[in-house]
Amino acid sequence: MAAEDEGRTEEPSEYKLEKARKEGRVAKSTEVSGALVLLLCVVTLIFLSKWLLNQVISSFVYFFSRTGSGNMGTYSMVSYFMTTVVKCMLPVSLVGVVGGILGNIIQTRGFVFSFKPIEPKFSKIVPKFGEYFKKTIFSGKGLFNVAKSVGKVAIIIIIAFIYIRKDIFVIIDIIDNGDAYGALAKVAKMAAQLLIIVAILFLAISIPDYFVQKRDFMEEMKMTKQEQKEEYKEMEGDPEVKSRLRQMQQQLLQQNIPKAVAESDVVVTNPTHYAVALKWDDKVSDSPMVNAKGVDEVAQTIKRLARENDIPLVENRPVARGLYTEVEVGDIIPVEYYKAIALIYSHLDKFKVKK
Repeated sequence: MAAEDEGRTEEPSEYKLEKARKEGRVAKSTEVSGALVLLLCVVTLIFLSKWLLNQVISSFVYFFSRTGSGNMGTYSMVSYFMTTVVKCMLPVSLVGVVGGILGNIIQTRGFVFSFKPIEPKFSKIVPKFGEYFKKTIFSGKGLFNVAKSVGKVAIIIIIAFIYIRKDIFVIIDIIDNGDAYGALAKVAKMAAQLLIIVAILFLAISIPDYFVQKRDFMEEMKMTKQEQKEEYKEMEGDPEVKSRLRQMQQQLLQQNIPKAVAESDVVVTNPTHYAVALKWDDKVSDSPMVNAKGVDEVAQTIKRLARENDIPLVENRPVARGLYTEVEVGDIIPVEYYKAIALIYSHLDKFKVKK
C-alpha cells in the first residue's frame, strides 16, 4: 500500500531518519554488497591462482607419497588437510568480508552498528505465510525482486553459453592431443573471464537497484501530520508543559526581586508604571539581560529597592515599556534595543564595546 493511502504524506524528518539509522534501518541494496564481494573474490582468486594450484598439487603429493609408505598418522593427515584448507580459504574469505563491509559503508555513508535488527522477537518466530507471500510475490516490490533474480540467472546462462560455444571445440582439440593440463588451464581461464564479466554486470545492475531501494525506504519512512506533531513534542517537549515550566520559572525569579535588583546595574523606568532591572555580565553574554521587571506596585517596589541599594534609575519610557512587554526575566535584550541600552550604560561608565 502506498504511503499516501495510509495518510503518510509528509517527507521524513532528519530526526526520524537518524533514529532509524541508530536502529540499523537504512536505505541499502544487498545487490551492491553481493556484486562487490563477488568481484573482489574473483579478482583475488585470479591473482592467487598459481599459488592455490601449487597448494593443491602439494597436498596431492603429500597424501599420495604417504599412501604406499605406511606412514599415515591420522592426526597429522587431518591437521595437514585442515591447515591447507584454511590457508587457501583465508585470503579469499578476508577479501569477501572487506568487500561486504565496504559495500555497506559506501551505501550507508559510514558504519551502522546496531543490535536492534537481531533482537529476538516471538512475532518473528511465528510463521506468517500469507503476509510473506504478499510481500515477496504479490506486490510490486516482490515482482521486481523476482524479475531481478530471473534476469541475473538469464545473464549468467547467456554469457556462459556464448563462452562455451566459442571455445568448446578448442577444449576438445586440446583434450584429443592429450594435454590435460592445457585443457584445465583453458577451462580455468574461461571461468575467470566469465566470473569477471558476470560480477561487473551484477555491479552495474546493483546501482539502479540501490536507488530503487532508497526510494522505497524513503517512501516507507514518510510521516503523517500527527506523527510530525508527536515527534516535535518528543524533540522539543510538550509546548504546554514548557509554557507552564517557564511561568513557574518567571514566578520564582520575580519572588526573588530584592536580590535581583541588588545585583543589577541599572533600572529603566516609565517612570510611574514600568520598571525593568538590567544586569550585564560580560563573562556570560555579550549583552545585558533582564534581571527583574514589574508594573504598577511591583514597579514601585523595584524602584524603592534600587534606591536602597544605590542602583541608578534611568527614565526611558519606550525602552522600559518595550523591555517589559517583549523580554522575559532571565532573557537577553533583543538586538533592536542595543543602541538605546548602550547609551544608558555609557552614562554609567559600565558599557564596553565588544570586538
